[in-house]
Amino acid sequence: MAAVEIDLGKLPFDIDFHPFDHLVAAGLITGDLLLYRYNADSPAQKLLEVKAHSESCRTVRFINEGRAIVTGSPDCSILATDIETGSEIVRLENSHGAAVNRIVNLTESTIASGDDEGCIKVWDTRQRSCSHSFNAHEEYISDITFAADSMKLLATSGDGSLSVCNLRSSKIQTRSEFSEEELLSVVIMKNGRKVICGTQSGTLLLYSWGFFKDCSDRFVDLSPNSIDALLKLDEDRVITGCENGLISLVGILPNKIIQPIGEHSEYPVERLAFSHDRKYLGSASHDHLLKLWDLNELVQDSEDGAKNDSSAEDSDNDGMDVDDNIPKSSKGSKKKNVNKGPDPGSSNNFFAEL
Repeated sequence: MAAVEIDLGKLPFDIDFHPFDHLVAAGLITGDLLLYRYNADSPAQKLLEVKAHSESCRTVRFINEGRAIVTGSPDCSILATDIETGSEIVRLENSHGAAVNRIVNLTESTIASGDDEGCIKVWDTRQRSCSHSFNAHEEYISDITFAADSMKLLATSGDGSLSVCNLRSSKIQTRSEFSEEELLSVVIMKNGRKVICGTQSGTLLLYSWGFFKDCSDRFVDLSPNSIDALLKLDEDRVITGCENGLISLVGILPNKIIQPIGEHSEYPVERLAFSHDRKYLGSASHDHLLKLWDLNELVQDSEDGAKNDSSAEDSDNDGMDVDDNIPKSSKGSKKKNVNKGPDPGSSNNFFAEL
């Protein structure tokens, strides 16, 4: 499958697509934020190049109906940038007490951020405040996803565990037992009944909703390399991006590799994302390329092939009670040392100017 290639010049850590326009943003190891306009008929046009952070730009997300982009960095700051002018709207210098590793959208007016010391914060853009803070893990937050119906945040971490944070009660509801390896990515599938985590060894761990203490199933034949990125295509299929550069479409229960989608010439895939119309799959890799894969043919083939799998049962019978207790970690630090900032003292005014 052919792809549109955008040479970013340096290693990208994250990408995000505009919610309704043909725009894609990338955060680079240099601290730069790039914004491109893309289409199928001509080369991508660079609209912005902003020196967003003094250290790397690890995470990027469009907010405020696409009018601004928030970025996070090991410099402990979160920055909001105007996409029209490239100007700084507001910068929170000490948003976290450690490197900001992940930002995800929750609703139209809320985002969540995770840092290298396992802290997760939820920011309310309308109330202009940090609404929740969870010390959920002891190592870096690798990924976050949101179950909107139950108002719960699920996060994976380098400490080898999966956490569930309840936004209604403002409490950490539960945390899984510690895996032998780092958990790197997470998606919710099967209409909310399954949680899928990518790991450092290339195994997918499957958890049943409400039974998070231990995984109910493992997909061990997927990849010999770490699964750094997961992107849900539908309730039965997920797209995986691996350290060996391969991008694959994978079926869940029954667990199988459906088809390869693309590759980055053995360079690790950092992030996967869909364009607003789901016409393109974006993939960012250590080869300095952002590739836009046309999904029209893939999605049609997937819809045709999925009909035979849709009746598959995923009755794994965990045999456990719903868990609410949180284990203590016995794992040591695996992640590289990062520059740590002071504990934020004025994090409630981040969106005061947005």
